[in-house]
Formats: sequence, structure tokens, C-alpha cells
Amino acid sequence: MQKILVIDDDTDICMLLRRFLTKNGYEVAISKSGNGGLVLLDEFHPDLVMTDFRLGDMTGATILQKIHEKKPQLPVLIITGYSDIKTAVNVMKMGAVDYITKPLFPDEILVTIQNALQKATQISITLPSKSKTTSPKKGLIQKDHIAGSGQESKNLFRQLDLVAPTNYSVIIYGESGSGKESIAQEIHARSKRANGPFVAMDCGAISKELAASELFGHEKGSFTGAINQKIGHFEMANGGTLFLDEVANLPYDVQVSLLRVVQERTLRRIGGTKEISVDVRIIVASNERLLEASRKGKFREDLYHRFNEFSIEVPPLRQRKSDIMEFARFFLAQTNEELDKNITTFAPEVEEVFKTYGWPGNLREMRNVIKRATLLSEKDYIEAKSLPFELMNHERLLVFENPYEQRIPENNYPEPAQHLNLKSVASDAEYETILQVLKQVNYNKSKAAKLLGIDRKTLYNKMNNYNM
Repeated sequence: MQKILVIDDDTDICMLLRRFLTKNGYEVAISKSGNGGLVLLDEFHPDLVMTDFRLGDMTGATILQKIHEKKPQLPVLIITGYSDIKTAVNVMKMGAVDYITKPLFPDEILVTIQNALQKATQISITLPSKSKTTSPKKGLIQKDHIAGSGQESKNLFRQLDLVAPTNYSVIIYGESGSGKESIAQEIHARSKRANGPFVAMDCGAISKELAASELFGHEKGSFTGAINQKIGHFEMANGGTLFLDEVANLPYDVQVSLLRVVQERTLRRIGGTKEISVDVRIIVASNERLLEASRKGKFREDLYHRFNEFSIEVPPLRQRKSDIMEFARFFLAQTNEELDKNITTFAPEVEEVFKTYGWPGNLREMRNVIKRATLLSEKDYIEAKSLPFELMNHERLLVFENPYEQRIPENNYPEPAQHLNLKSVASDAEYETILQVLKQVNYNKSKAAKLLGIDRKTLYNKMNNYNM
């Protein structure tokens, strides 16, 4: 259960948020003063803080600074009234992840919290430091980001070095948990816009009704519930970078409006008449091919071509075997800081499991595994017994009729290899052949089907059967 600390000197708002957030699955603590909230940081260990911009004992800027002195990576949401919106936007540039305006609306609160928590758990990747590598003991880690030194990582950052100084729009492709937002942040940090804001929006976590308002903002009274004016993500990112994660999930009608803004670099808030100029670099991310999505009628092809000035592929963790322990040691050091522990290394059998496991959840999964194992470890190293069941038993998962639909036998031990039938062996070979051909043609399904001597529909059916 994720923890949220609410700091507000209005008792009614505190009680309302506690009841509402508890009902929606969060553990909540409240404080009616800034100083009381700072005390709760160390006692309650929240995953997110919601604080009023105007407190009786300190300003929003002051409490934000004090929170980040204690916990630099803790996401903070600012609660503000309409008259303080401009100030709240400035505070966001100081490190607040987002803001919510009063009066508070349930849907907006939940979406904003979900986005903030998801952003906080994104795995950050950047170039390796040239300084001497430190051991994973508490108090020694100063970096927030790390990158691998293997060939896949070098290829990735070679592309990043090329595109970052330009003003190109970029599409970042990669599986869930592979660090797409971190790559976007690194592009921004190396660009001429580095001193401007970096604003991220998760298009998959926002309802159709709120998507346009989140992007472009709205005027007071423009629709039911629009009690106050709202500044959209484009305006907040003015002079900097706007990152749209899982952009293919945007509603089609919002894509139409987005195309106009991308082309003309001007927008109108919902219900507004004034044209607002915006100077924003756009980076988008997707775990599916946008051109393929456009052919299915899910994504506008003209919008795809607007975004596709440069594309980057973030490799999954299973393709970065030489980097696995480098990432693991970094996450261990990070977790030592967070939990105030001093776990120094991994048992040899744990390292072996890490190197052979497929990591379907990529870097995000690895980080969570290490956080759990560090919490459970009673010694000064990570033991195998502290790992989740699926990691310790991944080699015992048997392959049956469909080799990529895994099942664990009742006795938890693999059946002898001779029990595998020819059908499973043939399926295994077919899967590998399809995968190699897809890689060869850069995942062009039509070309792959032609090379394989089958029609496109048959190829899709086989890919679906193998969960490709």
C-alpha cells in the first residue's frame, strides 16, 4: 500500500483527503502545519506528499525546499487556489511534480496522484560517471542515474549524443520499465533547453475526458466542473521539453487537436478564444510501433510523421546482460540510502539468478526486486531466500504445447527433457525463426510474412499465439 502525506492547515480538506484516498487504497497521514509535516517525513516514510501552497507557518516554496533537503527524490504535489496558479507553476520549476487547484475534484486528484507516483518509480538511466566507482554502502551514492557500459548501452547513448543538441522531435520505443522517460530527461538535460522545464504526461493514465484539458488547459466555465482556469502541459513546458509517454493511448479527437498545435506552435485552451504561442520540444514514447498503430486506425499517420524526426530504441534488460550486475549494484546502493541499511553485495547464487533471469519487467522490476530483498535481508549481503519465487524458480518453468506459455508443475521440479514432445520442439524452432526474421526486416510484418512464405494474417496469428 502506497503512503501519502497530506499537509494542509484546513482541517476539512485534511479529513476529506484522508477519507477519499484511504477509500482508494492509499495509506494516509495528515499534518496541519509545515513543521509537523516535516516531522512525519521521518516517521511515516511517505511515497508522495500533497501540501497546501499557503500554510500558516511556511510558504509552499519553503516546505518544498525542506522536503527535498530531507528526501530529494520524494514527489511533491502542490495544492493551490486559482489566484496562486502562476506561483505554483514557478514552484514546479523548483521541483514540485504537479499541482492541484481548489476546489478539489476526485477524478483529477486520482489522475494527478497516479501520474506523480508512476513518475517517481520510473528507472533513471544516464551516462556513467567518470569518477571512481563507489561501493554500494549507504552514504556513498550521490548520483540519481546510471547507465550500463555494455555495447547495447553504448549504442543507445551514441544516438542520444547525436540528437540531444538538436531541436528534433523524438520517438522513444521500448518495453514497459525499460527507462524511456529517463532517456527523455537525459535528452532534455543535454539540450539547449536544459534550463527550461521538463514536463511529463502519461497518456495511458488519463481519461478521455481529461486528456485535452491536461494538454491544452481550459478556461473557467468551459465545461461542467471547470470552476477555475487550468494551465495545460504545453504551457507549463514552454521554453523546455514536453514528454508524452504512451502517446498512442491519446484519444483520436485529441490527436487532431495535438497535430494543429505541433504544426503551428499555438494553442487555445478549451473554451478559450485567445491564441497562445508555445515554444516546446516534443519527445514521445511508446511500447508499440506508431506507424503500425496508424495502419490499425489507432494513431494518426500525419501526427506520426510530425513526431518521427528521430527515433531511439531502448533495449530491454535481457539484451543488456553485461550490464545487469552494474544496474543491480546501483539499485542496491540506492535502496541502502532509502532504508538506512548497509547491504554490501549479492550472494554468488543471486548473481547467477540475476544473469539468467529474463527480466520481463526490465529495470523497474529489478529495482523492485532489490528493494524487497534488501528489506528482507538479515545479513550484510542479499541472500537467495530473499528473492521472489518467480526469480528463484524461473528455470523450473516447463515448456508445453506453447513454449512461451509457462507453467509450474505441481511438485515444483522440472520433468526430464525426454518428456518434451516433438510438437513443443517444433514450436520452439518456429518461434525462434519468426523472431529472427522480424529482427532482420526491422519488424516489418509484411516483409517478414513474405520471407517466411506465409500471409500477413497467419503471421499475426502465430505472433499472438506466442505472445510476441
